[in-house]
Amino acid sequence: MLAAQRRSEIMAQLERDGIVRVSHLVTTLGVSDMTIRRDLLTLHEQGALEKVHGGAVVRAEPSSSEPGFEAKSVRQLAQKEAIAARAVQMVRPGSAIAVSAGTTTFALARHLVAIPGLTVVTNSVWVADLLHDARVPSHTVLLTGGLRTPSDALVGPIAIAALRSLHVDVVFMGVHGMDLNGGYSTPNLHEAETNRTMIASGRRLVVLADSTKWGVVGLSSMATLSSASALITDTGLSHIARQRLSEHVADTVLVDPGNVHLSDRDTEEPGL
Repeated sequence: MLAAQRRSEIMAQLERDGIVRVSHLVTTLGVSDMTIRRDLLTLHEQGALEKVHGGAVVRAEPSSSEPGFEAKSVRQLAQKEAIAARAVQMVRPGSAIAVSAGTTTFALARHLVAIPGLTVVTNSVWVADLLHDARVPSHTVLLTGGLRTPSDALVGPIAIAALRSLHVDVVFMGVHGMDLNGGYSTPNLHEAETNRTMIASGRRLVVLADSTKWGVVGLSSMATLSSASALITDTGLSHIARQRLSEHVADTVLVDPGNVHLSDRDTEEPGL
């Protein structure tokens, strides 16, 4: 096997499991310990992974890194659509729900137009615009107001004051990262505070997070893993992560993105 092929296989295993071990790679790739260590060093120097004792882990983005909405909207499209399609099954006609900002919750909003009689509280400019443009007569949409973040979330004192006076049945929340120690997190301090208030306004929290969010830790935590009564993620989640989550979340739902058919609307850039 050529070096490029080995390194490609190493990255594939790392993306699947979140960690690779030298001993395991020696066995599966049929090369020496030193060859694997050289491969890991090369990939580390290229910025592809983070070397640790005995192997390597996924290289984490800086905890304060905050990609914009448009940048995130083209990632994991099938996973987000599958998660959204499952999440909408938890929405009862006539209920009051809160929907946080994010690209996965935006995918959910597309499905909400088919549920009659909803009151939707949101701090997402994109979600509010979509529901407004859909013009469903039985919907009531409440946009919190507030300061606008790079991810187009409305946050800060105005948003918090609005949320504190409201009570909803279910909060649907997208997250930047989920981790055993960090819980559900975001890189934006103001968004974290606003989302904590949104969580407190609901009887039930449902987190929507594709499998790439596992092991990612943002600057500020919004809630512990066990705060969610349900987590909807995809089958790309490693077996180790599934086991860890099952110990903390009452209902972990895995959806298969392979069964999703994306329409032109799903693959075009937001706002076009």
